[in-house]
Amino acid sequence: MKVVLDRARCTGLGICESLAPEFFEIDDDGSLLVLKDEVAEADLMEVEEAISGCPTEALRLLRDSE
Repeated sequence: MKVVLDRARCTGLGICESLAPEFFEIDDDGSLLVLKDEVAEADLMEVEEAISGCPTEALRLLRDSE
């Protein structure tokens, strides 16, 4: 599974960073960095929570079967 970021939608609020800091970080200029885009099964719940917490729907999870 892989995290996909739509940069045009992201406003850099940082909710994803607070929910999954190993995967997301807001840099000094307010842009979102995806630190790890590959998601292991063990991290799935944390990443799904961060994705669903994004108010601009800028993040999604691309499953291997897609």
